[in-house]
Amino acid sequence: MFLGGGELTTDGKKATHPHSVSTLCDEGARLYASALSVGKIARDEAEAAPCLLEFALLHPDPGDPTWLRPVPAFAALTQRLHPIEREIQERRRLSIELTKAFEPFMAVSAQTPPINHAITVLEGIDRINASIKLAMAECHTEVLTIQPGGGRSEDTLNMAMERGNMLMQRGVSMRTLYQHTARHSHGTLNYAARMAESKMEIRTLEELVERLMIFDHTVAFIPATDDRKVALELRHPAIVKYLAKVFEQFWRRAVPLQEQIPYDPGPEGISGVRHSIAKLLVEGHVDEAIARRLGMNVRTCRSHIAKLSVALGSNSRAQLGYLIARSGILESGS
Repeated sequence: MFLGGGELTTDGKKATHPHSVSTLCDEGARLYASALSVGKIARDEAEAAPCLLEFALLHPDPGDPTWLRPVPAFAALTQRLHPIEREIQERRRLSIELTKAFEPFMAVSAQTPPINHAITVLEGIDRINASIKLAMAECHTEVLTIQPGGGRSEDTLNMAMERGNMLMQRGVSMRTLYQHTARHSHGTLNYAARMAESKMEIRTLEELVERLMIFDHTVAFIPATDDRKVALELRHPAIVKYLAKVFEQFWRRAVPLQEQIPYDPGPEGISGVRHSIAKLLVEGHVDEAIARRLGMNVRTCRSHIAKLSVALGSNSRAQLGYLIARSGILESGS
């Protein structure tokens, strides 16, 4: 699509005409028709529609730069149809090649039992992203996502914004769950602010399950390995319905991003996040596992553990577990 990128006006500022040549603005259409009728148009008169120069529908008169000459309509149309026709021909050629390539296998495929696509193993980041992109293209109503961990990289957020904008333009709503630690990420907050006017809702929770994406309650994606280089594409209605219910339970407990987290200190002034750390410590998790579960880096996790030790008067890791159990903070937070 031929989008207007803006034309410099006489005062040096860039005028924007955010429309394509196929949806020419009223002023542009009027002036172009007038120029075609008369054979030329004054440059200062054409300033009301800079898109005409931008789309090369007018060009300077070689003999007098104060005038602009119109490009004949048939020439302008031909210029724009040629690349489209070339693309159509290329697509047709590719279709023929693909048909010929798969033709020898059709007879063999007809003799084999149908494959169950309820669960598909996706190996490799490229294949995972391609399958997610296809699910997005087929999505018409709602996307549900769980994104555990803290702040996300700029590249990841840019990709998320691009995907989100594509969905919003089609009227698709989106609900996303982050962990509370994402509230301290400037990149995530900027991303949320830029998506605020769209049909997107973001909430946060202290602890989440692994990554999850659900499109239209018909297809879901979950990681199959810790490094997330293998994923499962799930299309079994019962499995997808179950995962959607899991999402809804988390969603009801989560806090909207624009609201403050209701951290009410418990006994001994223990905050909500330290209460969660205390619970995981008693369960025997190491610092790295606790940090991963709560979406924070290990240094931040150890800082919370140190402050928890001070609050309970602990001098060692072993004593800390004992003091946590004796303090009753786990019972008070359950």
